[in-house]
Amino acid sequence: MEIPAKYDPSGIENKWYQYWLDNRFFHSAPDEREPYTIVIPPPNVTGVLHMGHMLNNTIQDVLVRRARMQGKNALWLPGTDHASIATEAKVVAKLKEEGIEKSSLTREEFLAHAWEWKEKHGGIILEQLKKLGASCDWERTKFTMDESMYESVIDVFIDLYNKGLIYRGVRMVNWDPKALTALSDEEVIYKEVKSKLYYVRYKVEGSADEWVTIATTRPETILGDTAVCYHPEDERFKHLAGKRVLVPLVKRSVPMIADEYVDREFGTGCLKITPAHDINDYNIGLKHNLESIDIFNDNGTLNEKALLYTGQDRFAVRERIVEDLLNHGHILKIEDYVNNVGFSERTDEVIEPKLSVQWFMKMGEMAKPALDVVMNDTVKFHPEKFKNTYRHWMENVRDWCISRQLWWGQRIPAYYLKTGEVIVAKSAEEALEKARILTGNTALLPQDLRQDEDVLDTWFSSWLWPISVFDGIRNPGNPDIKYYYPTNDLVTAPEILFFWVARMIMAGLEYQHDIPFKNVYLTGIVRDKLGRKMSKSLGNSPDPLELISRFGADGVRVGMLLTSPAGNDLPFDESLCEQGRNFSNKIWNALRLVKGWTIDPELPQPAYATVAVQWFESRFNDALAQIEENFSKYRLSEALMAVYKLVWDDFCAWYLEMVKPGYQQPIDPATMSATTAFFGRLMQVLHPFMPFITEEIWQLLRERKPGESIMVSAIPVSGTFDAALLSAFEHAEQVVIGIRNMRKEKNIAFKDSIELLIKGENPASAYDEVVAKLGNVSALNYVDEKPSAAAGFLVKSTEYYIPLSEGVDLDAERDRLQKELDYMQGFLESVMKKLGNERFVSNAKPEIVDNEKRKQADAEAKIQLLRSQLEELK
Repeated sequence: MEIPAKYDPSGIENKWYQYWLDNRFFHSAPDEREPYTIVIPPPNVTGVLHMGHMLNNTIQDVLVRRARMQGKNALWLPGTDHASIATEAKVVAKLKEEGIEKSSLTREEFLAHAWEWKEKHGGIILEQLKKLGASCDWERTKFTMDESMYESVIDVFIDLYNKGLIYRGVRMVNWDPKALTALSDEEVIYKEVKSKLYYVRYKVEGSADEWVTIATTRPETILGDTAVCYHPEDERFKHLAGKRVLVPLVKRSVPMIADEYVDREFGTGCLKITPAHDINDYNIGLKHNLESIDIFNDNGTLNEKALLYTGQDRFAVRERIVEDLLNHGHILKIEDYVNNVGFSERTDEVIEPKLSVQWFMKMGEMAKPALDVVMNDTVKFHPEKFKNTYRHWMENVRDWCISRQLWWGQRIPAYYLKTGEVIVAKSAEEALEKARILTGNTALLPQDLRQDEDVLDTWFSSWLWPISVFDGIRNPGNPDIKYYYPTNDLVTAPEILFFWVARMIMAGLEYQHDIPFKNVYLTGIVRDKLGRKMSKSLGNSPDPLELISRFGADGVRVGMLLTSPAGNDLPFDESLCEQGRNFSNKIWNALRLVKGWTIDPELPQPAYATVAVQWFESRFNDALAQIEENFSKYRLSEALMAVYKLVWDDFCAWYLEMVKPGYQQPIDPATMSATTAFFGRLMQVLHPFMPFITEEIWQLLRERKPGESIMVSAIPVSGTFDAALLSAFEHAEQVVIGIRNMRKEKNIAFKDSIELLIKGENPASAYDEVVAKLGNVSALNYVDEKPSAAAGFLVKSTEYYIPLSEGVDLDAERDRLQKELDYMQGFLESVMKKLGNERFVSNAKPEIVDNEKRKQADAEAKIQLLRSQLEELK
């Protein structure tokens, strides 16, 4: 069969992906095999593939493909998240472009538009994942708003409400004025912002000219002040106890209060208290029974309660009120100030603390068992360092605000009577029945009940993901949940460790009485060469599909994984993908070389090939043991590098060179058979990382039956290896490199055979035939004395010499040797300085000191050899 000169990934990738789909290799159903399960972290339906997705999904695919080849019943279950805030924002924006305001639509009309948008755009990212080679069971694709998933969320809400873990109340929440919804604490991103600190004077009521000065970064909230507070032990303000002050501009009379919360060192030691617009002020307000004045509309403009600036945006008001305060003599000074400001994770809008009626979930009860299973390694984190972050979060957990002021999402199953009673029920019919029983009024009609307008936080559906995708909430004993749960590995980002990972553990323990996964692999952030996080806004993130088009999916996968140890950021560079593509080309060229050999069935196996086969078998098993250990410790980057070196260095650079026949010469059948078998096994080990090229080569190495595939073949497992044989080869490798260097230095063409003389013990004697072949050595002899007129080199303590022909420039050789001697003497001097430093010797690790002593011994031996060689050439 004619193999193309160049590897063309595009056609091959499409061909094999379709072949895998046609043969349903990705599909899984419960059977007698050991299950291996990964549930995808569901990307938002609004999303398109970005570099973080590439990294995360490549890792998942490596794990699931390897498990499949280990004979496990591997399932990688895909799906998408409805992403309430992001999707609703997209739909609202689309409607605006069409001249339609959300406020002009009924809920049902708006949801029809949302579903239409989802059907058109929602599957884009999953289709893009196929280009990457993702081996998901697409037949099992889930969406968090699927009927079964929706119903599961509602069932859990009702159950937790009935258990007293969900409640409704007025609390201070994080309000997003752009998305017009409450957010949980975890959805707020804090950023350092350059602000101003304003020192504002409040006049003491009833005094002629006594003032109290406070410091604030948010002067616009002065209009909602209901007290001024000082520390009870602060002597500067004790005389103000029981007095009142006037809020600037609006002249509202508010009390002076004392509370230990105040930091006497900050600002002036006095705080303005605005209970409606700061969580700490809110708590002080509750404690001191203060009035709470909410001066903001939901969109961040000021309302009539502010008395001034009604209808104007909060940040415009900040500029105006500062000007007015200055004009009225209320501002003493303004300082530059850096503070942490909360931003909405979804819209990047500055968060406004706001008093609001919301639904909350109590987290304290669930947090402790979810903390225990991580701290005792029932659920293992890779890397372990994130256990401390997790513990800090779980020990300081707050109640979860689970209601969102949106229409897209699972609607809260709460119904209100006109008299104020709340009925939580699965349907309007069930709520009506419950209301009639509760009130004793059988004449109640459906219109007497009003369902809550809010939907549940998106995370309230995704925290059930490992259970609900198998219908484990509605049908807890079904065959899928019993077989696939708990799942094996979760691959996700550290920034959603609490958002998602912790909550899934809580839900798993609550509803399945078992952990949802055994291992959590936490990826790093993909960054550019300057260390910046890749993002659309910075314009520093390449298009993943364009990368795949240029370098091939296998090349991009290798590029993503080469420098992505768990938990550490990935300093991404396109040259990594280029390295991956070059690796593909290297393997392809190796295939063309091997398939170009002709077999002579009568030819016996040469001695050099016999030892080469023995060596590679040992080297292969040695490398497999390292690869398997790396996988067991979730060191995927190191596992890939071990496979990379085994293929590129050991197989292509050494083994194939050792066994390849002479130009236009045939190869013996035994060596060809061994080589083809090695090549196939290497492709199997490499397949999880590079699925496309490995399938192509595996299929080309020998004739396969229809329906056969490398992805369902058995991955090789490590066997015994001969450590002495491997050690001897390392020595032989250095001898061959030494010969090649000598040929280069002495200008001896490779076609000209040479004699190699060996003085001393030769640990690589088993490889003499290999050394002779790779170095074009016509005669390999052992000597007791240093030969005259010969160039030499040292490998460990063994001396190797190549007799020089009369045509060699002896002056140039002497000059070369002298330069090498000078260098080695300088090197020895630097080593001796280190070893002569008592502080270094006493403080350094013993192995480091031993290494320096080995350097000393090697340098001394080389210096002695170089001096002898110079002496011979005098």
